[in-house]
Amino acid sequence: MYKSYAEKLSVPDLIDLGNEVYVLRFEVMKVTSVYAAVRDLLDRGVIHPGQTLVDSSSGIYGHALALVCRNLGLKCHVFASVAVDAAIRTQLKYLGATYTQVPSSDDPGLQHDQETRVRLVHAYMKENPDAYWMQQYHDDVHYIGYESVADTVVKELGSSGVTVVGGVGTGASTSAMSRYLRDRSPDVRVVGIQPFGSRSFGSEAIALDGFIIAGIGSGIRFDNIDYSAYDEMHWLDFGVSAAGCRHLLSTTGVFAGLSSGAGWQVARHLRRNAPDGGPIVFLAADPGHRYVERVFPPDGPVGEDPEFAPSVITDFADMTGPWSVMDWGRRAYSVQDDLPVYTPAS
Repeated sequence: MYKSYAEKLSVPDLIDLGNEVYVLRFEVMKVTSVYAAVRDLLDRGVIHPGQTLVDSSSGIYGHALALVCRNLGLKCHVFASVAVDAAIRTQLKYLGATYTQVPSSDDPGLQHDQETRVRLVHAYMKENPDAYWMQQYHDDVHYIGYESVADTVVKELGSSGVTVVGGVGTGASTSAMSRYLRDRSPDVRVVGIQPFGSRSFGSEAIALDGFIIAGIGSGIRFDNIDYSAYDEMHWLDFGVSAAGCRHLLSTTGVFAGLSSGAGWQVARHLRRNAPDGGPIVFLAADPGHRYVERVFPPDGPVGEDPEFAPSVITDFADMTGPWSVMDWGRRAYSVQDDLPVYTPAS
């Protein structure tokens, strides 16, 4: 029996989709990282009950933080992206969290949205020095929750020959999984996914196609990404990811969001190229409800989605949509950023 709803949501379901492709299906993936991170901070005395926790979010991190704060006796304030919809705002409200949603902009890119939110966090912390900034973009305390997820994968599938596929985001999912899985077997492969327009892996010069794939890319420097964790990197646009969502739903019944559709596309591509390879596990971060109008239009026929294949590149200058792939080779990378680094008062 789970002790709370937050604890239950922190545990994903590992589902066999056939042909040795598996999905780690989360209801709200960021609960996994937030629940463990907040408990660790409480246990170490870094934060205390009743304190206000603050962070920036494009959706599911804010929901997760509000849920965990409600469960563990803390307050919560979220600086929310324009991508945060009415369903998430409603949950924030009833969970007792407060939020500030950034205004819409003529610039649909990741940088404006994330930069604006982080600047608002800085201003909030100056006015509220007793609050605690969770720094989901920077603090690898968010890795801790994925150790138990890695344990589940090893228990069910072993670790030798496993490939993990998922969005990079802040690093606190695929980077974290690489850390814990490679403690068991160093040959575990990790394949990352980025949207075009993301700074984390050099695609900021490629224009977004009008819709942010929330949560998997970066408009600013994220300090808790372990670039050396990734064996291969894929950049996918909205159209490829959305087609993956529809194919995933129609062929497996899994109703999931855009990053999951991207993961399904990459997992299928990997299996086609290595039909006799080991298990491929991709991460599905959230269900598809917030994407219904754009990805799963309820009116109109259900048609065959077009087949996509990535362009293989060896240099960022060769990057092209709708899908590019590079052999990353676990190498280091550095992103420069102009935002000031927040230093809490001593």
